[in-house]
Amino acid sequence: MEIMRKSFASDNNSGVHPVIMKAIEDANRGHVIGYGDDPFTEKALKLCKEHFGEDSETFFVFTGTAANVLGVSALIKPYNAIICAQTAHLNEHECGSPEKYTGCKVIALPSNDGKITVDQIKEHLSGQGNQQYSQVKVIAITQPTELGVLYTIEEIQILSEFAHSHGLYLVMDGARIANAAVRLKKNLKQVTLDCGVDVLSFGGTKNGMMFGEAVVFFSSNMAGDFKYIRKQGMNLGAKMRFISAQFNAYLTDNLWYENALSANTMASYLETRVKDIKGISIPLPVSTNALFPILPPAAIPHIRKKFFFYMWDEKIHQVRWMTSFDTEKKDVDEFAEVIKKYVEEYNFL
Repeated sequence: MEIMRKSFASDNNSGVHPVIMKAIEDANRGHVIGYGDDPFTEKALKLCKEHFGEDSETFFVFTGTAANVLGVSALIKPYNAIICAQTAHLNEHECGSPEKYTGCKVIALPSNDGKITVDQIKEHLSGQGNQQYSQVKVIAITQPTELGVLYTIEEIQILSEFAHSHGLYLVMDGARIANAAVRLKKNLKQVTLDCGVDVLSFGGTKNGMMFGEAVVFFSSNMAGDFKYIRKQGMNLGAKMRFISAQFNAYLTDNLWYENALSANTMASYLETRVKDIKGISIPLPVSTNALFPILPPAAIPHIRKKFFFYMWDEKIHQVRWMTSFDTEKKDVDEFAEVIKKYVEEYNFL
């Protein structure tokens, strides 16, 4: 089987960090009690409290979709509604699972950069208390957004204060929260709990883990019956030690930080290599490990034959390039040379 060269399509395409792979191998010895009653999970949950606060409660699941959907489902009833950006995974990339699994309504707000504001949300609260309307209960944000843009600490705090003043929850899709924390020069607690976030989908797969995500409730009272929700949602792992062992490595010796820093640094380097190429525009800030450039349409298929990546908006010829924890400078240099060659060749076609 041919192994793909390093691509710039998604941080999901990368391999597993060697330290995390070793943690999996070390966990693969002997027998332990299943379903999370093991020393690996005990240690991982303790580490999560160190990073997210002593009153937090964490539950490990297999996928980001499970973390997003099951985390929200613990907070709402079928007559409730979730407000999120149109670009949010809860709206666009979960195959309708929020609606199917919770029975609630998803209200998607337009956004050019994936961020939503209090003013937008206010427009959808006029039916609160009226039995004819779905009752908004959750404001869901993604940090960084699906377009790689960061909410500032202050912006999250404003959303949180608004949510709580109206009896709503603020939940965060943090599939790439490590990349956001690195760019903001904050720790994980400072970009979540300290901003007023109620529930976090804590990602690991996109930052060097093999598989596994976590649902973090920032109040033990809020976790409620989530252990039953996780089981009913088909995400209670029998051999949970293999998820927990990864989080042990991930949250020890700042591996989460070093991986995200490397990915962010390579994205910034890629920006410097291509931003002055005539025919390329980069309309969104490069804040973490994603770029969304607009290219000459004729050049795109030629570049993709050399380095695979995804189209983002075909109408305006916008693509998405992503770096990973294992992206190296030489990978970026090679990619940039290919881009330069074909963009300059097809710039005026």
